[in-house]
Amino acid sequence: MKFDVPAIFNKCAFEIKKHSPEILIVTGIVGVVTSTVMACKATRKLDPVLEKHRKNLNEVHKKYADENGVVCAHSQTFEAKKDTIIVYAKTSVEIVKLYGPSAAVGVLSLTGMVASNNILRKRNMALAAAYAALDQGFREYRGRVATKYGDEAERELRYDLHQEKITVEETDEDGKKKKVKQSVAVAGNGMPSIYARYFAYGDAKGAEPNEDYNRFFLKAQQSLANNMLRVKQHLFLNEVYDMLGFEPSIAGQSVGWVYDKERDDHGDNFVDFGIQEVWRRRSDDPNDLEKVFLLDFNVDGNIMAHAFDNGLITE
Repeated sequence: MKFDVPAIFNKCAFEIKKHSPEILIVTGIVGVVTSTVMACKATRKLDPVLEKHRKNLNEVHKKYADENGVVCAHSQTFEAKKDTIIVYAKTSVEIVKLYGPSAAVGVLSLTGMVASNNILRKRNMALAAAYAALDQGFREYRGRVATKYGDEAERELRYDLHQEKITVEETDEDGKKKKVKQSVAVAGNGMPSIYARYFAYGDAKGAEPNEDYNRFFLKAQQSLANNMLRVKQHLFLNEVYDMLGFEPSIAGQSVGWVYDKERDDHGDNFVDFGIQEVWRRRSDDPNDLEKVFLLDFNVDGNIMAHAFDNGLITE
């Protein structure tokens, strides 16, 4: 059996580069612990060094003291100062030998952690740039679809909607109730985007069985979110999810809105829940439909880099 050594080497090198942040951070943590242990062991050997230092200083003291052991002023000569400096220098060297290895390991460990953070930061910036390009391409695609087929067709394709005839009960001007046939937009089984959510009783903690209440609540929370954006100058999608009673998401921790009137290249400067009234099939009875609110938020994309650069959030 033959081994393709270059291919194996390249594969290993790729895997190491791929997981380099994790490798560096783990190595850094292990190094910090090792450095601490080494420093503790070095401290146990420090007493003999200090004792030797005191002994050498006493010898210098005796050398330049009179018969009564008193160091006279005239004895503070260049030689005495020189001998004292030598004692301190030798002691410093001994201390460096004790703590030097632990300090070196600690510095290397911290360097690895910083390098890991830099790699992740560069990768996040690359992902943000890729997301921006993808989002721009998607917006242009939507525009072309709307131009060719119309806004309603684009909306149905984007949100996986289709028209169905249903029977609904309406009240006429005389207060009499009657059943009429009506064409409504019915949503498919999937979610139209990773940010979209259905606001309905049972799906969101803030929702109630009353349709009018839910509509009023959504508009009120949208107004509140815009006030928060203007005050904080940034707002994460997870914060809006929390306001509505949705569970947070991984994407919601990075994407959101930025309020910056000086720039027009980052977003709309306002929060729009994209509130749409649609119908969907009940989970307990697929043959029956229920009216819900489909929310598709107009997030600006990944706002982490912008927020960091402008001091809106800190590490």
